[in-house]
Amino acid sequence: MTKLAIAINTARCIDCMTCANACKMQNNVPDGMLWNRVITEGCSTINGAEGTYPNLSRTFLPLACQHCENPACQKVCPTGATYKDDKGRVEIDYDKCIGCRMCMAACPYNARTFNWAEPRRSAGFSYGDSRVPERKRGVMEKCTLCKERTDDGDEPMCVASCPAKARVFGDLDDPNSEISKLRRQGNVRILLEDKGTKPQVFYIS
Repeated sequence: MTKLAIAINTARCIDCMTCANACKMQNNVPDGMLWNRVITEGCSTINGAEGTYPNLSRTFLPLACQHCENPACQKVCPTGATYKDDKGRVEIDYDKCIGCRMCMAACPYNARTFNWAEPRRSAGFSYGDSRVPERKRGVMEKCTLCKERTDDGDEPMCVASCPAKARVFGDLDDPNSEISKLRRQGNVRILLEDKGTKPQVFYIS
């Protein structure tokens, strides 16, 4: 079996948003939408910094679909549009999606977006991977773990483009993979672990 996953080192993340923008370009994500985003954690001040000058710090949390082993979004989908594939990814069949947004409400990670825009891909303009399907207006969208790239054995674009090397991609079912070794370490953080969704994206520091 295969269980594709991402480990994110929050100590290395610099909030450059390269992952978010590279994802947007790779997947031809419409204006006003992001599949990947970065939030500032634990900020109690307007500028998002913790501490007292000059000892200030920020912690950033990259956030997208967690590709859960037990996805809440799949359980509530009335048409079967949301499914787990043979590589452990949570995917969407856009032809089955009716845009009811039940998955958006069920996802505890706020990882789903509703597509209000008509599909647009300019001829002759190199924007987005031509293998990525156009999504019609009125369907749900989210991170696919760059299915087109990872099917070919490449890394997701967010991993490949991160200048701080904060992301590691691999197969959790391979005990010798780097990501499996990271998962076995003691400093692993799982978001909302109490929800029982068993995310395949996890955080280290």
